[in-house]
Amino acid sequence: MTPRSLSTGICRDEEGFGRLAAEWTALYGRCSTATPFQSHAWLHSWWLSYGRPGALRVVLVRGADGALVAAAPLMRARGPLPVLTQLGGTITDFTDVLVDDDCPEAAPALARGIARAARGAVVDLREVRPGAAVEQVFARWRGPRRRLPDSLCLELPAVPMEGLLERIPSGKAQRVRAKLRKLDALGIDAHVVGGAEVPAALDRLLRLHQLQWQGRGVTAEHTSERFAAHLTRAVRPMVERGDAMVTEFRLAGDVVAADLTLMSPRLAGGYLYGADPALRARKVDVATMLLRHGAGETSAGGRATLSMLRGTEAYKHHWRPETVGNQRLMLTGRGTAPLLWLRAGAADARRWAARQARERPWVGRALGRLPGRTPRGGGG
Repeated sequence: MTPRSLSTGICRDEEGFGRLAAEWTALYGRCSTATPFQSHAWLHSWWLSYGRPGALRVVLVRGADGALVAAAPLMRARGPLPVLTQLGGTITDFTDVLVDDDCPEAAPALARGIARAARGAVVDLREVRPGAAVEQVFARWRGPRRRLPDSLCLELPAVPMEGLLERIPSGKAQRVRAKLRKLDALGIDAHVVGGAEVPAALDRLLRLHQLQWQGRGVTAEHTSERFAAHLTRAVRPMVERGDAMVTEFRLAGDVVAADLTLMSPRLAGGYLYGADPALRARKVDVATMLLRHGAGETSAGGRATLSMLRGTEAYKHHWRPETVGNQRLMLTGRGTAPLLWLRAGAADARRWAARQARERPWVGRALGRLPGRTPRGGGG
């Protein structure tokens, strides 16, 4: 396929985006670097919950036969400066485009299509996983560009629980085995939910999640109606396609914990869970329970990576995971280079301030007293 045989276009309406489901899903299957966050079910559902009229800019590349060979799910961002950013927002852990593995000409064509869509704007893509398809676009970009660090993720090899126990000191492994024996003695069983059960199971998961974090600063968005609507729309088709797994953990017939794991052929990631606080009273190690189940399911599916997704919480480090840094990619045209340097400079300044707040508590307290600054809550 020659570059001239490829055509690019932009989808600007949500109905048109919805009609792309079948061919988007086919392209998703031909893009080996794609994560579940690039599935049509996830992105289209997110747009229905969080999108703004007139902001959609989905760049599409088609071959001579009309087949979709590349796609970039973008939108106009809010704010005083013209910016194109990714669909998925802050509830999406990995951002990427889709590029057909068998069509190397698609990446430069997608870069040209994005450049046309972004004329006069900066393209700002957050949470790009190393090795993502959009790195091909970044490499072929003809204008100014910047690569910045973004969130850290922790990852484990996708091996059964015994393999994970080999990663930690023997004394700690013995304590984990004791916790697992206690789980087995209590009789907690795991039930993987089928597609028709997903809506009710997600409702229970979200209620357990809120109960789990009650009084401890739950992430506010996880309690919102739009988030619940997004999950309910997105996850059922993802479960039916094998891109997600919802598991309920039952004790004496009652659901005491629930977990949502998102999956692609290469990677699985625990996205959200909820647990009854009564489990803590019974000294149940919920994180270990979830990890054993997730490790078993992930390794059985032939995946290479079990991701703990964004965040470096202390409990994750018990398993000696690998730290993998997401990237932030900024692209623009030559005429709008000053906008890129301005945005990148602001991002550098925020990272510096966050680092100072971590390393020097008095700086964090001073920044927290600045007018208009809202402290961030934890949890969830």
